[in-house]
Amino acid sequence: MSVLGIWLATTVFAGVAGSSEAGTPTIGTPITGFELTDDRGHVHRLSDWQGSRLVTVIVLGAGCPVAELYATMLSGLADQYQPRGVAFLGIAPNGRDTPSALARFASSHGLRFPIFPDLGGEVAARLGATRTPQVVVLDDRRRIRYRGRIDDQYAVGSRRGEARRHDLAEALDDLLAGRPVRRPETEAAGCPIDDRTRAPMPAELTYCRDIAPILQRRCTGCHRPGQVAPFALTTYRQAAGWAAAIAEAVEDGRMPPWHADPRYGRFANDARLTDHERQRIVDWARGGTPEGDPAELPPPAAFPGGWRIPEPDRVITMPQPFLVPAQGVVDYQDFEVDPGFRKDTWIRGAEIRPGNRKVVHHCNVFLKAPGSRNEVDAQGDLGSYCLAATTPGAPPMLLPDGMAKRVPAGWHLVFVVHYSPIGTVQTDQTSIGLLFADPDSVKKEVATNLMFDPSLCIPPHAADHRVEHSRRFDDDVLLLAMFPHMHLRGRSFRYEAIYPDGRGEILLDVPRYDFNWQNRYELAEPKRLPAGTLLRCTAHYDNSRDNPANPDPDATVRTGRQSWDEMFNGYYDIVLADQDLTSPWWRGKALLKAAMSSDTALILVCAACAISWLILRWNKDRRARTGRLPTLLDIKNICNRRRLSSPQRS
Repeated sequence: MSVLGIWLATTVFAGVAGSSEAGTPTIGTPITGFELTDDRGHVHRLSDWQGSRLVTVIVLGAGCPVAELYATMLSGLADQYQPRGVAFLGIAPNGRDTPSALARFASSHGLRFPIFPDLGGEVAARLGATRTPQVVVLDDRRRIRYRGRIDDQYAVGSRRGEARRHDLAEALDDLLAGRPVRRPETEAAGCPIDDRTRAPMPAELTYCRDIAPILQRRCTGCHRPGQVAPFALTTYRQAAGWAAAIAEAVEDGRMPPWHADPRYGRFANDARLTDHERQRIVDWARGGTPEGDPAELPPPAAFPGGWRIPEPDRVITMPQPFLVPAQGVVDYQDFEVDPGFRKDTWIRGAEIRPGNRKVVHHCNVFLKAPGSRNEVDAQGDLGSYCLAATTPGAPPMLLPDGMAKRVPAGWHLVFVVHYSPIGTVQTDQTSIGLLFADPDSVKKEVATNLMFDPSLCIPPHAADHRVEHSRRFDDDVLLLAMFPHMHLRGRSFRYEAIYPDGRGEILLDVPRYDFNWQNRYELAEPKRLPAGTLLRCTAHYDNSRDNPANPDPDATVRTGRQSWDEMFNGYYDIVLADQDLTSPWWRGKALLKAAMSSDTALILVCAACAISWLILRWNKDRRARTGRLPTLLDIKNICNRRRLSSPQRS
């Protein structure tokens, strides 16, 4: 259940609702009544459900990613418990929850209970709700008997494949059985409800002058229509509607997503806000979100065709749509495509574009030789096999000038896609956009290499399982980028260089790895690693119960494709430091290599061997008759005699 947009909610704008805030009604507080008006102007009162034994009020938000994840499940719970005398109704307390937005939300998830706008958030405040989604259960005397989460599948910064505790269902079962609720209050993870009680502050900061430039520079690459984020932030209304969530996520450092320790390395795609930018966003959001003068807005950013790269020279798409079931586990899917490259093609940029971001967790595009029985193949002097990848938070691939990846003539592309069901049947047809490079301009061939552990084995309950792999370079190379990949038990990942003189340097440290957000870390400047340098990758895994994302701490975890398995994948992009494919020497070497790899070359070699054998045999016979080796004059005379004795052709 995830993707980019919706599924990222567990880390994008998620938080924890506390119950000890001043003025929050306690468990047992009676709710004397409230009124809600539907989109037709009809007024609905709490007393309308007086015939129900229990009333479950669900605080929802259209567009809140966590609410989107739970909506279909809530419909199922309503079907299960309404026949037993439990009423379900939804309220939407945020200003952005317009009647049309709520209608789309209810329709897309097939909600079978009513949902009402809660203008001003008054009912939510009386119930003590602070998040969406959050549930409040009222007993037959309309006292608060349970308040909190639906279950424990989603938490701040983590998500499980399935819930361990079903808190709402347990509370309903307890009350229907006449028992006290075992856990009457739990923490809810989700989007914060707008605080409309805060008095506006003087408009020292405005959206148009101060905030829009920051959002455009730092956020709208993802937060725009058709992209990975669950909602857009390209207009004042959108930014103001999500202001509380933005302020919380920015202040906590969850947004923009960036997990590298700032003490090590400089990265071209560093997404962090400066302290100044962060404070301005928080102050604006909590100061009444003044709009300001639209004349002060920055020029709109240009995003060609919705791509984050320039307009692609070629778009290659999976051959047919893939049907993703509503529930269960979907094995990794492989889709092989012949791009029709009849000559070597150089790629300077690539972006994988999921056809359905709701269900595509991540996708890699690998290379495969024609007729090969391997899943993927490596090519080039450095053995590159991966063309591009997309994962939550990863930027598209844009290589430095003069550098490119090569797709050999006739080779195929293999899309390897990890799908996550979201509760409704979906389809996907993912594409990759390619930017071509002029072959005459390419000086260095970029290779994506990988340190991989096929024998990974993490014991049950191991809280800090360490795995290390390394590679020593035989030639000087330039390191361009690093991309660590693990699954739900991954805790940290580090790249280090041990130089020939014994010095060590940390190149990248990800101390709090997050499966939900993964980055390709592009160095601001290529890093030269001299011949003899050892590149070492070290990962730590947490298979204990203290890891909230751990699917099963009792399991012995091995290498596997599924998220409940694990991976040790240390990707890195390199080039040969002194390579210059435009020089005559490198061109000659490439031509010779190409010739020697062909069937014609094999025939020529065999012919040369046969001719050499005949010459040696002839020399031996000649020497036996004359007592000396033939001279050049002998060979010339023999050739002339044979030419004169041959019949003439017209």
